[in-house]
Amino acid sequence: MEEQSKLQRTLGPLMLWGLGVGYVISGMYFGWNLGLEQGGTLGLAVATFFIMIMYLTFTFSYTELACMIPKAGGAFTYADRALGRNWGFLGGMAQNIEFIFAPPAIAFAIGAYLNIFLPSVPIIAIAVIAYLIFTALNISGVKAAASFELIITVIAVIELLIFAGATLPAFEYENMARNALPNGWSGAFAAIPFAIWFFLAIEGVANVAEETINPQRNILIGFGSAILTLAVLCVLTFCGSIGVDGWESVVYETPGAAASDSPLPLALAKRFGQDHILYHLVTSIGLFGLVASFHGIILAAGRATFEFGREGLAPKALGKVHSKFRTPTNALLFNMLIGIAALFTGKTGDIITIACFGALSLYIVSMISLLVLRKREPNLERPFRVPLYPVFPIIALVIATVALIAMTIYNPLLAAIYVGLLLVAYIWFRISQSKT
Repeated sequence: MEEQSKLQRTLGPLMLWGLGVGYVISGMYFGWNLGLEQGGTLGLAVATFFIMIMYLTFTFSYTELACMIPKAGGAFTYADRALGRNWGFLGGMAQNIEFIFAPPAIAFAIGAYLNIFLPSVPIIAIAVIAYLIFTALNISGVKAAASFELIITVIAVIELLIFAGATLPAFEYENMARNALPNGWSGAFAAIPFAIWFFLAIEGVANVAEETINPQRNILIGFGSAILTLAVLCVLTFCGSIGVDGWESVVYETPGAAASDSPLPLALAKRFGQDHILYHLVTSIGLFGLVASFHGIILAAGRATFEFGREGLAPKALGKVHSKFRTPTNALLFNMLIGIAALFTGKTGDIITIACFGALSLYIVSMISLLVLRKREPNLERPFRVPLYPVFPIIALVIATVALIAMTIYNPLLAAIYVGLLLVAYIWFRISQSKT
């Protein structure tokens, strides 16, 4: 029985860096620019500044938890130990919602991108095929999945560096300052979900801790280098895109048009025109950024759902690994079915926002868990300790709480849907626990 629920350790620090950057990097290629419509350059920049501080402090705080308790459950495992099974369940459900609902939005973006080259194939069909292919790759083995992730992540990073090198020489401060706060400071709060999209799912590295060689050392190296890489890429992409011709140029293809999900090609079109080789290069290779995040989050989501099944908080079948591949096959297939169902709603923007609600809830519960464990179990072995404790976890906790409140104010219906998902799941959890 123990063999049926045991994952294989095969991942080193380079693989973890590839996973950490890969989970997130699609956020540099699409979606973030929609926050400019809400907050303008200054509003989104301020929101991104505070969100970046949140992620930097959260990542190092979360690393302490991941090294201390290297289990696939991530936030669920930490909250369960610190706060009890009820809070563990809610923290784990928030994590599941984030990881399960982010991939459908990316899959739709992949479908929309390839539809340009394959107009006869419907976007939804391409998105479903992507789900089938990358779920199968994850089932085949974590080392193969992580190796593939590393390759496409490196390509996506190189592409962003090429983009920065092409656009930054044309950077002008006047373009950043023009109409910088179109909706006042309220726009900065409305832009928060799109600032989060720059870094969403970085914490997925912790969910492969159980499959990491020497996790106490390698998670710190992989996690820390990933968040620093992403912070640099975020600044380069933000300034390179807007500095060419102002924020309107990377939101609207033409004046009065609907908001575009392709800020990088729009910036390059302003810089060089659509016939230039760099425009076609970024447009073509940009697919790697989408695939890296889609594939990586599927991997992390499988581990989160697997731990729920292994702990009896979901059907036990979800907590078993494949006898040959040693991967959480049932959990991966279950998540795929939910993701495909979400695809057919056609509400990709709403799906992203719900995923952000899950992420912020996860961050809040995790930071509280860290503070509680430091006080309750001071002698617990901690191979890595977050610097400047308790300043780092408190900063992450405060910013995440403010962001969650702001998102609720600006998205009341989606907040209600998110709370409804948690409530239904919790009622099921209490009923199932009472029968055991």
